[in-house]
Amino acid sequence: MKKTAPRTHWHRLLGKLLELLLTPVGITVQVDFPLMSEPPRADILLLRRLTRYWTEAQLAYLADGLRATTASHILLELKYTESLTAERIEKVHGYDIFYRTTQELGAAELASFILSAKTPHTSLLRQFGYEPTQWAGVYHSPYPMVERVDLIVLNELEPVPYNLYFKLFASQKGEKKKAFDLLGQLEQLSQKLWSYFVGLKRVMLPPKGVEEMSVEITPEYVMEMGSKMRKALLKSYTIEERLLGLKPEEILTRYKPEERLLGLKPEEILTRYNPEERLLGLKPEERLRGLKPEERLIGMESYLIEQKRQEMLKSLQKTLRLRLKASAEQLAESDKLLRQVTLTQLEELFEVALTVETWDEFIQAVAAQKPQTSD
Repeated sequence: MKKTAPRTHWHRLLGKLLELLLTPVGITVQVDFPLMSEPPRADILLLRRLTRYWTEAQLAYLADGLRATTASHILLELKYTESLTAERIEKVHGYDIFYRTTQELGAAELASFILSAKTPHTSLLRQFGYEPTQWAGVYHSPYPMVERVDLIVLNELEPVPYNLYFKLFASQKGEKKKAFDLLGQLEQLSQKLWSYFVGLKRVMLPPKGVEEMSVEITPEYVMEMGSKMRKALLKSYTIEERLLGLKPEEILTRYKPEERLLGLKPEEILTRYNPEERLLGLKPEERLRGLKPEERLIGMESYLIEQKRQEMLKSLQKTLRLRLKASAEQLAESDKLLRQVTLTQLEELFEVALTVETWDEFIQAVAAQKPQTSD
């Protein structure tokens, strides 16, 4: 005896998809929402906008028909395996009334839709007065008791980005496959959404020869399956293929500083920095560690001479100011002239400053100094 496969609640699979898509953009998604304070509970989805108006980010995931409403609450009933019937249309109209009553909503605050995976019979559409709207696949009826329930035929929706997520649940395999193929080219899907997308494709478009699943297909099962398939697929890629399209800085943000340097020799790291950058954060004793005594003294003599030169220059300036009554402008002028003067020449000029009587005599003595390269 053939074992009967557990019933799949397709509206819950759609609900999980919409939850992953819409929650980040400010729309709450609830599945099997109780329409009244007491049962019955309907197999419907409820979208509730958290923003004052529909935003561009939200509209990017809402199909034709849904995009046109200004209502802040949207009821969706998905008919995936069953054909649309008159009874279903009447029930959804009842859900619309029940929900508005319990939530105390005005008529304009709620919009109700039937999402039909299968294309309804023309006779049924005619019976309830449903006529095509300006959007392919979206039908509206002006008849009383029906005018509040619009119909969206998933097979007929245009294959544009904001319709594709809903067309995954179309009944025609060609339309479904087209939606999966187009969505597979998008790059902005989160890791969770990609996992769910991969698992949903396995459920919706099983490979040839694969028997119908004998387990209950839940959103959690789809997510787990997709995650396993993604991991298995990644293992088959080379390192180069995994990193394809990523910028170096995008790759490095995934690693700690010590992990980024693994495999590099110290000299390979240090060549990227100038001498000042290499010494940043080091104490003097840490900088000198590892140097021989003679290496530590390299440059020390020049440093000491320059220090003495600066001290002599300050003394000379003080003498000029006190003895020759040099002004600030004159001292600034002398400072420029004395920049190229050596320590030995400064010592000689200091003696000159103690003997001359005027500023001009001192400047002549400075000008008479011949440039020297060292002391």
